[in-house]
Amino acid sequence: MSSTPDLVRVGWREWLALPDLGIPAIKAKIDTGARTSSIHAVNIQTERRDGRDFAIFDVAPLREHSHFFLHCEAAVVGEREVRSSNGQISLRLFVRSRIALGGHEWPIQLSLADRTNMKFPMLLGRQAMARHVCVEPWRSYLTGRRLPHVYRDTRLPKKRKESRS
Repeated sequence: MSSTPDLVRVGWREWLALPDLGIPAIKAKIDTGARTSSIHAVNIQTERRDGRDFAIFDVAPLREHSHFFLHCEAAVVGEREVRSSNGQISLRLFVRSRIALGGHEWPIQLSLADRTNMKFPMLLGRQAMARHVCVEPWRSYLTGRRLPHVYRDTRLPKKRKESRS
């Protein structure tokens, strides 16, 4: 299989970073069926500064540690209706951030959504992937599994080993 050299090869799930939001690592589902990208955000508030609206929210970047949150702020770039995978339409705030994936960076827009019941805290949609990504849907973590180590200094509780009786 040949691919354009400037495209990042990704699998159906990848670790990526959102440097403008202060998120050094988050696991994302790569979803060519979704037009827009979204991130699991809670405690969403807006604040007006210098004539611009800013979103202030918390992100739980690690599914295994759902109590660990990063506090984020970003300028609101829009508010649009989005149809979720279950067909429900909701009004969502959109923010912009650079994405860092596979040694490349580019700006994307993403909606702030409650993804509590989803397996991935982020969904990377095709608008964010256009002209940047080549998806190999049968593969995973083509850009590496290295990113979760960035949270080691946050003193996350150790996973408990289940005892066998």
